[in-house]
Amino acid sequence: MSYRILSPVELDALKEVGNIGLGNAVTSLAQLINRRVSMHVPRTCFLPYEEMINMIGGYEELVGCVSLRVLGDAPGMVLYVFNEESTYRLVDMLIGAPVGTTAALDEMAESAIKEVGNVLTGSFISAIGMMTGLNMITTVPLFAFDMLGAVLTSLMVAAGRVEDQVLVIETELFHDLEVQIKGHFFLLTEPGAIDRLISALGVSGGGSENT
Repeated sequence: MSYRILSPVELDALKEVGNIGLGNAVTSLAQLINRRVSMHVPRTCFLPYEEMINMIGGYEELVGCVSLRVLGDAPGMVLYVFNEESTYRLVDMLIGAPVGTTAALDEMAESAIKEVGNVLTGSFISAIGMMTGLNMITTVPLFAFDMLGAVLTSLMVAAGRVEDQVLVIETELFHDLEVQIKGHFFLLTEPGAIDRLISALGVSGGGSENT
């Protein structure tokens, strides 16, 4: 599959947008749960779709995934994916329980994760829209707790065609100076959407095509 290789200038601009978006997102999360929360971003990069899968642990990895469709000027999908342990830790953080308390998800836990995912992903997209001036509208969030392959298959069927390049933002949520939750933001865009984002940022870096 062919995809465009981003220049260093273009990639840096998109990384900066992502970092600012996540800064807004974690502020919204802290306000929602009324607790001090901070976020560290170890890595931001663009990867081919298959490398994204390998980063998480493969198609059979059990994950929690909050997904939002993005409509408007730069359509696509935002996913916030946690492995099994981090999904349980997220529930612990939301209910104020010691780490390791949650060992399974019930309907209330899934509802809480969906709401937090909605706040995080919604704030992330809102910040990108404000920085670029693009009209970006998010849909109602969906939550799935299943093997990664099953989750992505259903999402891709619903989304239709997306570019092979995925914006990947690795995150670590902290509470009380302890790493609580590790996750990954993924921005999957429809063809042409990344170019529109870059153009809206006023960046010209001369990316190239790769096959």
